[in-house]
Amino acid sequence: MDEKTASNYQQGFEVSGDFASEDPSKFLDDDGRPKRTGTLVSASAHIITAVIGSGVLALAWATAQLGWVAGPTVLFLFSFVTYYCSCLLASCYRTGDPVTGKRNYTYSEAVRANLGGFKFKICGFIQYFNLTGTTIGYTIAASISMMAIKRSSCFHEKGHDSSCGINGTPFMVLFGAVEILLSQIPNFHEISWLSMVAAVMSFTYSAIGLGLGIAKFADNGKIKGSLGGISVGEVTQTQKIWRSFQAFGAIAFAYSYSTVLIEIQDTIKSPPAEQKTMKRAALISVITTTIFYMLCGCFGYAAFGDHAPGNLLTGFGFYDPFWLVDIANVAIIVHLVGAYQVFAQPIFAFVEKTAREYFPESEFITKDIHIPIPGSKPYKLNLFRLIWRSMFVCMTTIVAMLMPFFEDVVGILGACGFWPLTVYFPIEMYITQKKIPKWSSKWIALQTLSVVCLTISVCAAAGSIVGVINDLKVYKPFKTMH
Repeated sequence: MDEKTASNYQQGFEVSGDFASEDPSKFLDDDGRPKRTGTLVSASAHIITAVIGSGVLALAWATAQLGWVAGPTVLFLFSFVTYYCSCLLASCYRTGDPVTGKRNYTYSEAVRANLGGFKFKICGFIQYFNLTGTTIGYTIAASISMMAIKRSSCFHEKGHDSSCGINGTPFMVLFGAVEILLSQIPNFHEISWLSMVAAVMSFTYSAIGLGLGIAKFADNGKIKGSLGGISVGEVTQTQKIWRSFQAFGAIAFAYSYSTVLIEIQDTIKSPPAEQKTMKRAALISVITTTIFYMLCGCFGYAAFGDHAPGNLLTGFGFYDPFWLVDIANVAIIVHLVGAYQVFAQPIFAFVEKTAREYFPESEFITKDIHIPIPGSKPYKLNLFRLIWRSMFVCMTTIVAMLMPFFEDVVGILGACGFWPLTVYFPIEMYITQKKIPKWSSKWIALQTLSVVCLTISVCAAAGSIVGVINDLKVYKPFKTMH
């Protein structure tokens, strides 16, 4: 199988005989792949789906650790760094000329084209580790929302004094089963509809969380919290430091989407140049998400003060208005179903592409079985895809069962992924591509930004790891939670 045919198979397409009688350029892009159809709207939806995820639920807790001064400031700085570095990364989609240069289909391919093989391997490991971790975090978050709905129903049936213990394991299994089904969608290009639905859901639960926070703030009649965050006394001085570091990780996770930026950009049609559309999509998305984040984090802190919960929606209890909280939790579940696929598809594509390169003659890996679907085009069932993707979902579900600590897990993921993937590699690729002279003012500014973000990421990782260690001291896997 030649390279072009392999690429077409990777994307889930085949060049049909219908092209023979018409100009192929009507159907194919400059790289021989089927015409990309993504727009500013679809790219923004993909980004919002990836960014406004479960991380928004931990922002009130993160703000509580930092206080009224540092909390909003750190949120804004993370949003600025994320947007700026996203623009640098978008410029690296094509190597050389931004209009006609060679396309890089994935984040790791962009690193290989600009920085070489060694950094490509390092980047690939970090990227796919982070993507895998994110799917685990989303499995945990979805199960928490399912448990919240179940407990809410239990309290209303048996009374508010009932224990209503819930085991999260069955809910994780249910979420995993749904993801096994959806994981059979062949590629990133065919999940735009899922991202649209997920983006709407993310706005829904963020708006409900915000509304409930405003309502509770109004009911309190005062603004809770302090300028410096949770006070020593509520926690020890050491806990205060570790929690502040952990808050950095939680905020970094809330802005994490660089791992899928190039993959999203590869869905965009041109003209105009893909990087131009992507930069506009990044600006729209980051502004939108930052407004939501500021409102949710600040109103959540104003409502709960130092006792802001790790998951904002659980802070409103399971009582009235229970139906509204239930709607928000349903929206979270639907959103995470889609967001899981947004983060998993690059992993799927990488493994399947690699398998085809190593075993090009294997029918188990390359052969598609056409299954007729009435009223639609046949579904292409690939046995390797079916088995490997199902195994991946099962693995992430099992790990989620063993370590269901939401705010600690998102803190670790945010810390591990933010500096290398959001800051370091985009800056290094941009410097190489634009041939920025070493020790020039721009080079120094970019490297300073990178070092500062590295320091923050190291602190965030340390704080989150301490949190997980403390949780593991008292946690027993597969037990009922109260």
